Amino acid sequence: MAKREKAGLTKLELQVMQVVWRRGASTVSEVQEGLKQELAYTTVQTMLNILERKGKLKRELQGRAYLYSAAVTEAKATSHAVRDLVERMFGGSSEELVMSLLKSRQIDAKKLAELGERMAKRLDEEESA
Repeated sequence: MAKREKAGLTKLELQVMQVVWRRGASTVSEVQEGLKQELAYTTVQTMLNILERKGKLKRELQGRAYLYSAAVTEAKATSHAVRDLVERMFGGSSEELVMSLLKSRQIDAKKLAELGERMAKRLDEEESA
């Protein structure tokens, strides 16, 4: 269980990572400025250090300040989060996730059909390549 917690991102960690993904390598002050909510410098610094220990960020000393950069891509983090959600909430069944989205009206049948067409087109393109 500890391994999963280490790999996952809290809401605040995700917000910090989104700033780094958007801005690229950043100092604590730059990340602090890029956040939508106001946080103390030391809070941002703590979050960056936690993310560095989790292996999500790398840091490099530049003069007197550390520069933090992403060690994982946004796509990889998104993929991991979705996989974790499907495993924990839907017993590993992506079909159950889709059914839940339909039941809760977060997606409708028309949109689902459009996604099916996009998937078929993508598979055709992969087979042609």
